[in-house]
Amino acid sequence: QVQLVESGGGLAQPGGSLRLSCTASGNIDSRYLLGWYLDVPGKKRDLVADITSGGSTRYLDSVKGRFTISRDNAKNAVYLQMDNLKPEDTAIYYCNAVLYRAGVPEYDYWGQGTQVTVSS
Repeated sequence: QVQLVESGGGLAQPGGSLRLSCTASGNIDSRYLLGWYLDVPGKKRDLVADITSGGSTRYLDSVKGRFTISRDNAKNAVYLQMDNLKPEDTAIYYCNAVLYRAGVPEYDYWGQGTQVTVSS
């Protein structure tokens, strides 16, 4: 049984920073693609950023230059450093771990979500 546990969400002021953490327990290893997604009411879930086992990253255009994703394979953890936060970053953020086999997700796990609110 794999569990993803997130932490680090909360309230931040515009221009402020937050750091999200996600630790995976269970049968998960460095082959997994790790990522962060966001949910805003009325919109589809969007990829914020993801990172491969080798460290390749991709980002949602609106967060490029402000957010940084990183991972610690020894700890089965993924992080999202969020700087220069904007009110439009307000969302529930979900951690994701997926293992692809022949281009198809074979295992796909989600955390419980953590609320990020950016407001003055």
